[in-house]
Amino acid sequence: MDELRSRCERAAADLVADTLPFWVSHGLDREHGGLFTCLDRRGEVYDTDKPIWAQGRCAWVLATVHAAGDPDGRWLEGALSCLGFLERHGFDGDGRMFFLVTADGRPLRKRRYVYSEAFASMAFAACARATGREDWAARARELFETFTRVSFEPGAFEAKVDPTVRPSKGLGSLMICIHLAQVLRECLGPSDSDEWIDRCVEELERDFVKDDEGAVMELVAPDGALLDHIDGRRLNPGHAIEAAWFCLHEARARGGDAQLVGLGVRILDWMWERAWDREHGGLVAFCDLHGRPAAEPGWDVKYWWPQTEAIIATLLAWELTGEARHAERFRLAFDWAHEHFADQRHGEWFAYLRRDGTPLTEVKGNHWKGPFHLPRMQWLVGKELD
Repeated sequence: MDELRSRCERAAADLVADTLPFWVSHGLDREHGGLFTCLDRRGEVYDTDKPIWAQGRCAWVLATVHAAGDPDGRWLEGALSCLGFLERHGFDGDGRMFFLVTADGRPLRKRRYVYSEAFASMAFAACARATGREDWAARARELFETFTRVSFEPGAFEAKVDPTVRPSKGLGSLMICIHLAQVLRECLGPSDSDEWIDRCVEELERDFVKDDEGAVMELVAPDGALLDHIDGRRLNPGHAIEAAWFCLHEARARGGDAQLVGLGVRILDWMWERAWDREHGGLVAFCDLHGRPAAEPGWDVKYWWPQTEAIIATLLAWELTGEARHAERFRLAFDWAHEHFADQRHGEWFAYLRRDGTPLTEVKGNHWKGPFHLPRMQWLVGKELD
């Protein structure tokens, strides 16, 4: 127990002494507002284009830490800078959001996904709680409606593959909807969050969780059938383990709901067994359901974010079950990540490692890595000290 507590203490200390200062000091744009995410090892900006989803993610993280009572005023200042930039420059004329804009907010790219809207909803909700702004609370709910409409109404989401030839659906929208609904409930109070969580968990378990295969699929047919092709067999352990801890988090919110605990632990057990690298440690990025060659050339690259999701999931699993294997996995995941990803010289974490744990690149951020997965893990693990 003392060993687990010491790791939780380190996560909480690193959040406010290392991770958040790294991004606030190096990433905030003092001229136009918002956050630069393309930072090198030392925190120097190597590209000034700004991903909109990162503005929402950063605003949520900073506002959440501020609302919890951290006295450092930089957190709220940074959150409002990111939210203000997002408000001014993130929206297209149709109400949807851009993915990438220039430093001063001119649009560069818009994606078919609604992830910018999801993280903007989280940002507005957290900033509403931190400031009392009711208009921001209303905006958070509006964006939640946009996210669910585009994600789940038939025909609203543009398919990546011709749906008349090979119709399919993905795990991403379901798992993000669970977490988004949880965040809105925590920040703004209950509305229809529980109904959305129940709907998504039911579909997750019915169509994506395959007991006979011992795996959670990333892509399935509309009726949940397996797609025996490269995309259909590809497993994304990080996504699945993230979904596992969303279920475990919900189980605890509902007083230790046994069905949700069982679902979360099942997912975690399967995907840990498939993805944990027994030779070098850490979680690999992708694997094939049937053990065939992984199509991605970087299948064995160690991304930073699956490690953080495993740290959260194993700790929650241990707390909810008391089973020793979860505590041991928490120690393994936490210690391996901090030994290999954490940059002892310049702070924060590297984004990508080779399979053996050496840095593949020294960047600390890009259009995909910003202040979200790492500080969210540190925040949640640190909260367990209570």
